[in-house]
Amino acid sequence: MNRIFTLITAVSRLAERVGTSLEWLSPAVARLTVGLVFFQSGWGKLHDLEKVTNYFTELGIAAPAFQARLASTAEFVCGGLLLLGFATRFAVVPLIVTMCVAIRTALWGQVDGLGSLVGLTEFAARGAGRFGIGALPAPAARTVS
Repeated sequence: MNRIFTLITAVSRLAERVGTSLEWLSPAVARLTVGLVFFQSGWGKLHDLEKVTNYFTELGIAAPAFQARLASTAEFVCGGLLLLGFATRFAVVPLIVTMCVAIRTALWGQVDGLGSLVGLTEFAARGAGRFGIGALPAPAARTVS
């Protein structure tokens, strides 16, 4: 019985060490996935602004040509920042605003409660994690003598 307890304890400690050493993985995968989706989406929209403008016009969005350029640029630039892991907390703000507008204007008919709202694909964001540029240490301040 003592051997079984020792074995279970050892396996438990090993699993905890492995889990702790890999805690960076899920934020990095999430950041790269979300960044890639927005980067590619923005790229595609920037290369077909007329189609995006027409769609925004159908949705009744004010100043559709301006909004199409703004949303497309935000997705492209901020998606790229997420891919690099640079200024991720700043970069997600325009993406959150873009997704809130997208949900409200294009997907609101699919929302019948909180469960369906948070179940939409357009719901997600977190910091850069260990392998983003933002995680690099800041250079030491130099003093002038």
